[in-house]
Amino acid sequence: MIRIIAIANQKGGVGKTTTAVNLSASLAAHGRRVLLIDVDPQGNATMGAGVDKNALETSVYAVLLGEASMLDARVRAKGDFDLIPANRELAGAEIEMVSMPDRETKLKDAIHTLKAAIASVADQYDYVLIDCPPTLNLLTLNALCAADSVLIPMQCEYYALEGLSDLVQTLRKMQQHLNPTLEIEGLLRTMYDPRISLSQQVAAQLQQHFGSKLFTTIIPRNVRLAEAPSHGLPVLLLDKASKGSQAYMQLAAELLAKHEAAKT
Repeated sequence: MIRIIAIANQKGGVGKTTTAVNLSASLAAHGRRVLLIDVDPQGNATMGAGVDKNALETSVYAVLLGEASMLDARVRAKGDFDLIPANRELAGAEIEMVSMPDRETKLKDAIHTLKAAIASVADQYDYVLIDCPPTLNLLTLNALCAADSVLIPMQCEYYALEGLSDLVQTLRKMQQHLNPTLEIEGLLRTMYDPRISLSQQVAAQLQQHFGSKLFTTIIPRNVRLAEAPSHGLPVLLLDKASKGSQAYMQLAAELLAKHEAAKT
């Protein structure tokens, strides 16, 4: 059964796109059929998956406006998974959707557009991952409305804890008004440096407050992870033996084990 996971955090620079690309490749390496949807106008997940965002014939922009299907926009990414790419053209989609006639009705329909689009290809995938913008806008609402759960990457620093409480409040509002079955898939500690005492303290606080919702896998600060996007590759293809690659493979295994356990 397909699992749709939005990868979101209202705070930027937390490893959200890095997680989207590398978890997609790692799930594929574990034999799962994966689709990554980039709904960030920056298109970083698109570039990080080896697709030139400046040479797209069709993108998620056309899908959201109902001008193209998921099959029209779909491309094959490096890492053995499929991708619905994005570029800066997507920044105009929100303005166009909001300015349509019958605004309130159109806005409600627009929020459900991505969900309907994913349903059209649901039988072809085990996992759909959605890379969200670092802000709460119509694009993010689309992703959260379509998703079964939210994976929250976060750095182990003070400001990340502050932003987390805002994000949890947002998710509660989503549950109340748009997607009552939405749940937190888990919190993922990223860019972790065990030499920094604050990182250890924040990690311990997260464990105390979120318990089983905290992934045991921790993504370390890793040079290869930082280099991979410049090569247009998931780190698994750049350096399979690197600590970053091994961490994302471990995360994929943990996620799969969790979902298998939930079936029994």
